[in-house]
Amino acid sequence: MAVTTGKAPAETQAEHIDAPQLQLFVMGLFFIFGGITSLNDVIIPKLKELFTLSYTQAMLVQFCFFTAYLVIGIPGARLVKRIGYMRGAVAGLATMMAGCLLFIPASQTATYALFLLALFVLASGVVIVQVVANPLISLLGKPQTVHSRLTFAQAFNSVGTTVFPYFGSILILGGLAAVTADQLSGAELDAYRTAETQAIVNGYLGIAAALAVVAGVVWLFRDALKGEKHEESTGLAGLDLLKRPRFGYGALCIFLYVGAEVSIGSLIVSYLMQDHVMGLQEQAAGKLIGLYWGGAMVGRFIGSAVLRMVSPGKVLAGVAMGAMALIGLSTQTSGDLSGYSLLAIGLMNAIMFPTIFTLACEKLGPRAADGSGIINVAIFGGAVVPLLTGVIADATGSLALALLLPALCYAVIAGFGWYARRPA
Repeated sequence: MAVTTGKAPAETQAEHIDAPQLQLFVMGLFFIFGGITSLNDVIIPKLKELFTLSYTQAMLVQFCFFTAYLVIGIPGARLVKRIGYMRGAVAGLATMMAGCLLFIPASQTATYALFLLALFVLASGVVIVQVVANPLISLLGKPQTVHSRLTFAQAFNSVGTTVFPYFGSILILGGLAAVTADQLSGAELDAYRTAETQAIVNGYLGIAAALAVVAGVVWLFRDALKGEKHEESTGLAGLDLLKRPRFGYGALCIFLYVGAEVSIGSLIVSYLMQDHVMGLQEQAAGKLIGLYWGGAMVGRFIGSAVLRMVSPGKVLAGVAMGAMALIGLSTQTSGDLSGYSLLAIGLMNAIMFPTIFTLACEKLGPRAADGSGIINVAIFGGAVVPLLTGVIADATGSLALALLLPALCYAVIAGFGWYARRPA
């Protein structure tokens, strides 16, 4: 999203918002929605056991969560353009709170469908917040350093994705009973599910309380962006941007990247629990999710410096090929090498989203809000690719074969990196 000031097109590139005090606020938003999204990786194995789900059924968690990007992406962009960045952030945070509170009836009724609804509402708020955060951090500084700045902001996103799964695993995957859902039936099964999911409810109630505090603080800064303006749009604004080869290719790569990243994260616990990999217990495997997202955190701090010196497109192509190599190494080996090579893919993922985003959106000018909305729709890949990965896992009985789909996604991303190695 861009602020229009009536300058000539040649000068539009240099526009930015003069509000340095908001940079820390935006970093906080990245931390929040990153952490909440990564908790899905902890919830999936928990719900899979409680409701005796197949991999395909368990991946409906990600499907419902990331479907919000398809449904809310463009309306969310229009909402933010209408009420402004700061009020839009408050609306997103309030929606996230509502999603957290929906976990209460989901647990009390022990209904999987209600958990999926709660995740959809929660994700709808995340989408609105992300529509605000991505372009806003791009505008809070010089255009020449936008790749580096967005990558640095994404590092705070990764702090959240590193911290939340670790503590979420302790809280959610600890287990309250020495039995499993497939050993129970009837009223006993319902009682077991209600008791076990209470840990999920407690975690999300804590998140809801924190979101309320953040929303209150953001509301105090609701008028911080004086003279904020956006280009008007109607209907499915931004779809015409897909006719631009660079933007269209980039949107496809966001779809594939998020799908690949989420697929791997969703399978980590089950993958590491396999006897031929690391043979870990559920909670121990869940704690290692933090290494996957922690690799992305470290990589983003490093990447924010590297991207100032090396062509972003070339860096993107290189890390995408590195991710493919690590998938190959993990699936063709066993033991710790297999497990840790899969976790190391997080390091390769580090700069992908912010780099694809900025490469695709170069020179959109006052159409940046529409471009951000379409990019957020493309995050729907986090719903589709994991579900297909789950289908492959169920059909073949092999998580290693299922990982070939994320590898194919990285191959397409490598191609985009090379294609966009020169400025638009």
